[in-house]
Amino acid sequence: MLSKRYRFHSRGGVRYTYQNGKTIRGSRISLVFAENSRNKQRFAAVVSKKVMKSAVGRNRIRRRVYEAIRLQQTKITKPVDCIFIVYNKEVMVMEFKELQNLVADLLKEAKIV
Repeated sequence: MLSKRYRFHSRGGVRYTYQNGKTIRGSRISLVFAENSRNKQRFAAVVSKKVMKSAVGRNRIRRRVYEAIRLQQTKITKPVDCIFIVYNKEVMVMEFKELQNLVADLLKEAKIV
């Protein structure tokens, strides 16, 4: 799982990223990203109640996305804020390799990796 020091700690940073960031939409996940001046990377995974009613299911999806981000994190060099928005519940049951490729493709398309 992704370390806490690489996550957002307040809603202000998330709000700033939503307002000033760019969005790339994938098949099941979208990415909102913006460069920051903090000289570190921050990530968030957002799963709405519309996607999964159960908190257990939402948390499982979030943990899987954070793990896929953690495996790609060593390739990211510049300071950036990234929010991964999950809008399909199939992320919970899909193969982890496929999820990992989805996250990697979004980061490549955003030219973060």
